[in-house]
Amino acid sequence: MPPKVKITKKMVADASFEVVRANGHENLNARTISEYLGCSTQPVLYNYKTVDEIRETAYEIADNFHTSCIMPKEDDENPILALGLNYVRFGNEEKNLFRFLFQTDKFGGMDVSSLMGNPELSDIMNVMAEGLGCNEEDAREMFLTFFCVVHGLASLLANNSMEYDEEQSKKMLENVFFGMLASRKRR
Repeated sequence: MPPKVKITKKMVADASFEVVRANGHENLNARTISEYLGCSTQPVLYNYKTVDEIRETAYEIADNFHTSCIMPKEDDENPILALGLNYVRFGNEEKNLFRFLFQTDKFGGMDVSSLMGNPELSDIMNVMAEGLGCNEEDAREMFLTFFCVVHGLASLLANNSMEYDEEQSKKMLENVFFGMLASRKRR
């Protein structure tokens, strides 16, 4: 008799991410994970106490994946615009993950300023401050405006059967970006 395949915690975590990515967070449960892994639900629930614990793990993996997708490359001419376009592209290409990360009330009870103060945004704030030639506080203020536009566009694409137009998106984000710079210079 061949040895049984051992389902590890990492396998369950990776499968939960893939289930969300392919089928949406609404379909994340022990049964769909076990189907993905080709096993019964017993090993899934052996590795995690609850489906909520699995959901948290899937969220962490999705969040790390999202961050790796949106961060600008070293050779990007304008890192801030690249960051925004990458975010919009993520909303268009990874609809299920986008909805899981940003439209499941994970930030319920927070105001937008609190969200911007999240320490996990420090890499993004560094890109903003460096690209704008300003301090972190000014970068956070401008990021808030830029983020609202970028997030709105990404949300439209993630939730609707819209056609993604890279050039149109780029023009919109340039208008916002250069408008913010002009506004900052007038102060």
